[in-house]
Amino acid sequence: MALTEMQNRLANAIRGLAIDGVEAAKSGHPGMPMGMADVATVLFTRFLKFDAANPHWADRDRFILSAGHGSMLLYSLLYLTGVPGMTVEELKHFRQLGYKTPGHPENFHTVGVETTTGPLGQGISTAVGFAFAEKMLAAQFGKKVVDHFTYVIASDGDLMEGVSQEAIALAGHYKLNKMIVLWDHNGISIDGPLTLSDSVDQIKRFQSAGWRAVNVDGHDQDAIAAAIEAAQKSNKPTLIACKTTIGFGSPHRAGTSKAHGEPLGPEEAKLSKENLGITGAPFEVPADVLKAWREAGSRGASARQAWEERFATLSERKQAEFTRRMDHVRPAKLGKAILAHKKALAANPTAMATRKSSEAALNVIVEVMPELVLGSADLTPSNNTKAKGLVEITPKDFKGRYIHWGIREHGMAAAMNGIYLHGGFVPAGGTFFVFTDYARPAIRLAALMGTCPVYVMTHDSIGLGEDGPTHQPVEHLAACRAIPNMRVFRPCDAIETAECWQLALERTNGPTILALTRQNLPLLREATTANLCAQGAYELAGTGGGKAAVTLFASGSEVEIAMNARSILNQRGVPTRVVSVPSLELLLAQPEEVKAKIIGDAPVKVAVEAAVRFGWDAVIGPDGGFVGMTGFGASGPIKDLYNHFGITAEAVAETALRRHNG
Repeated sequence: MALTEMQNRLANAIRGLAIDGVEAAKSGHPGMPMGMADVATVLFTRFLKFDAANPHWADRDRFILSAGHGSMLLYSLLYLTGVPGMTVEELKHFRQLGYKTPGHPENFHTVGVETTTGPLGQGISTAVGFAFAEKMLAAQFGKKVVDHFTYVIASDGDLMEGVSQEAIALAGHYKLNKMIVLWDHNGISIDGPLTLSDSVDQIKRFQSAGWRAVNVDGHDQDAIAAAIEAAQKSNKPTLIACKTTIGFGSPHRAGTSKAHGEPLGPEEAKLSKENLGITGAPFEVPADVLKAWREAGSRGASARQAWEERFATLSERKQAEFTRRMDHVRPAKLGKAILAHKKALAANPTAMATRKSSEAALNVIVEVMPELVLGSADLTPSNNTKAKGLVEITPKDFKGRYIHWGIREHGMAAAMNGIYLHGGFVPAGGTFFVFTDYARPAIRLAALMGTCPVYVMTHDSIGLGEDGPTHQPVEHLAACRAIPNMRVFRPCDAIETAECWQLALERTNGPTILALTRQNLPLLREATTANLCAQGAYELAGTGGGKAAVTLFASGSEVEIAMNARSILNQRGVPTRVVSVPSLELLLAQPEEVKAKIIGDAPVKVAVEAAVRFGWDAVIGPDGGFVGMTGFGASGPIKDLYNHFGITAEAVAETALRRHNG
């Protein structure tokens, strides 16, 4: 049998499984897998460096299905190539609860899925991070152990989403030439022809961003192969615009929106299979075709074995370091370095903004944590994210550890996910806290996937002053705390900041936001051996042994206000304790007995935070006192703003006294 015929049968195996999976689920997107089956066949059988038996091999090529709605394409490929766990039964239960074939690919759920995709634009943007990590790791460990490509299948929708512009601009500027995007250029969206809403010349768009961009017939397998071969030799990232027919093979729905987001239906599915020459029962793949696919899946075994031999020639120290970093095991020296830093701070107490405290902590951390890669969305002097001695990454040199992301908060956050998922690095990136709004989709995915980037979010409240309400994040603490699996830390001084950095970097199951001040704050803490922030909150100042009548709760810059309010209340004969709450959600996640001890049983509970109240009732109760914001901020000097909005020690004391005397 001629190769072309077999290649067509290999592609039709994908089409048949996609049709069957969507029909069985009575839900899904059959058109994209049917249209891109030829492209995927060429990529997986002729180019992709992977070993299905070892899907986590460190130097594999990364394949990212940015068009996550076409998930049956990926699941079919995982089954056909023999990835462990992806069985016919899984395909038969596409989109069903408890199976490894969810509606959109989830990396934490299905072996062989590199990153969670679904929200359009996220896959191609996360892929930029994978490509970054490959170049950085190769620069540090050498090309004999790090030398692979990042391939992306992207849809029209991926390229229409705004984040894609941030992503392609970054990839083009940094010349991420080992990133190859295969665009499913089918011209159809859910509403109908793409011409209803879009007329962008994507080839020119990508070229203007520094990419190599070419057109190809997405159903001509030899032409696709030639385009990928050329892309592999380019010194730029490449877009291959694959002109395809959505729902290829469907007699009545091919090339229409009807093939996009709904099953073909039993009759059209039958006709489509007949039209494509697919015979046999649903989910049945001819033995010779399955054999050829399995051979494709094992083709990379020899490449993996050769890599293992090259890896073995590294020194034992370098092998151990590479493995530690790829497995995201944190350096043993981190805790000792943080403790020494806390003691140094306590020995020389200085008032400083927590953004400066963060910089001071980073100066210590980067020395013991070589995998920490820092950056900022064009706010380096404001975010204080560039530690001493860090070298900047440039298009010509990836040995550095500092990335200038430009004014691209969303692209930065998405790429940070890719950097972490690739392995070898822990990324931390900065911007103003208010711009978590711009980065939120990627931040949410980080929490969903359990990736562990650190977001350095400075200018955390009305305390940023004159820039005014557009930049003052009054609702953002509540919004970010509401994201499941997210940790938000708002430290009150330099020692808490160091502890929060330690907790953020030691975390291996989710992301962390550090909300940091612009204004100077006094040192309120002692340098304890234990990390007091680890439970989310702790008693900063007690009553000296007597029963507390009032407990004041505060985070960040307002802890100083709470401490001053405590002095006022104690002078008036009201025994008061202060609980610092660097992480409200971490406190609320503690066992009930731990939480109850920290919160205490004082009859009066008052929280103070220069933000909205939302979330605090879980600590102070619905009848507890709250001193904070009820609306947006204003433009003015910091002291004037705190007085104007009534966030003062006197106001906190008065709120507590009213309830105490009540």
